[in-house]
This record gives sequence, structure tokens and C-alpha cells, in this order.
Amino acid sequence: MDRLADLSVYVDHAFAAGDWGRWTGGGHMQADTLGELHEFAGRMGLRQEWFQSKPRRPENDHYDLTRAGRELAISLGAISEDRRAGTRRRQAVRLARRANNRLAAPTSM
Repeated sequence: MDRLADLSVYVDHAFAAGDWGRWTGGGHMQADTLGELHEFAGRMGLRQEWFQSKPRRPENDHYDLTRAGRELAISLGAISEDRRAGTRRRQAVRLARRANNRLAAPTSM
């Protein structure tokens, strides 16, 4: 079985509306973990320096994809999601991270 099938990678359609030049019809590619994201991106031929990260907001880490890149990602097994599904997924990741941080925080007695 192809290992890509075991990865949880998502693509949105952020650049579907409007004239975004070469990005028109493309979107963002994200995954459940950075390892999955970079592995999938590497299999697509994307360079890691194209990765975009936002400090303290890892749920927003992504690669931008052109229309052809988005289509390739989907053909390799990425999950296409609309804006609402992506927002819910990122919010769940953010809430889980906050909960984990609270559990890991030292308590004073």
C-alpha cells in the first residue's frame, strides 16, 4: 500500500475566486502533523523552503498550491475541504494545543 494513503493532508480552495495570477484556482495544503505535511509536499516535488509557518499558530502552517498543485495533491489522496471545514479543523487543533499546554503547565502550591 502506498504510504501517502496513510497521511492526513488537506487542501482548501483559497484562491478559487478572483484573479490571483498563477495561484488562481489553487489553495493551501495542510496536514495533521508537520512530518506528514513535509513528506507529502516532498512527494509532490515541493521544496521545503516554500513552507509557510506562523509563529505560535502551527494550525496555520501550510504550502501554497497552484491549481495544478491542488489537483495533484487531491489525486495523491489529499482531502479537499471548503473554508468552513478547514476553519473547524484548525480550531480543533488550536483548542487541543491550548488544553495540552494547560495540562503541561506547572502548578504552584
